[in-house]
Amino acid sequence: MNALLLATTNRHKLDEFRAIFSHLPFDLLSLADIQLDMDVEETGTTFLENAELKAHAYAQVSGMLSLADDSGLEIDALGGAPGVYSARFMGVDTSYEERFRAILEQLQGLPLEQRTARFRSVISLAEPSGYARSVEGVIEGVIADAPRGTYGFGYDPIFLLPALGKTTAELSPEHKNRISHRGLAAAQARQLLENWPLSPSSKE
Repeated sequence: MNALLLATTNRHKLDEFRAIFSHLPFDLLSLADIQLDMDVEETGTTFLENAELKAHAYAQVSGMLSLADDSGLEIDALGGAPGVYSARFMGVDTSYEERFRAILEQLQGLPLEQRTARFRSVISLAEPSGYARSVEGVIEGVIADAPRGTYGFGYDPIFLLPALGKTTAELSPEHKNRISHRGLAAAQARQLLENWPLSPSSKE
């Protein structure tokens, strides 16, 4: 069975990826599984640049087909922030509760229709040869007026899906994996992996 390195240090993302890719004919390995202790600095200015940067770096070092992602929250009223800095917003050691407070304070008084936001995820697959493919998933929503829900992680408690009347932290993991930005990107990545390795002609 071919191996696929799930190149993330985020335990929550790793669990989601294992669930989404569980039926593929790949041996799903984590960084811990291969004892690879390496962080790749996210120097890109877009989610695509960061995802590709990480996938290429881990593929080169591990010698394995590697999957990496970059994802985050874009809030229109804040000019797209926190965006690619979502995991580092207000500092890497800042709790999400503190981040929620800061965001909600900045949006205070804005009606729901002006609190539009989206989660965006880019997943990149890279071979040690340098060949790579990337896919993107996006889910639109609004910023809730207060955190709600106990599922999920990151900004899920303040990301409200108006059609469902729930934040993504109020959705079961199975439901969230079907409709989330990462779930949508992963579904496309799964289609790529079902036909991997690609034929030489398709790599041109």
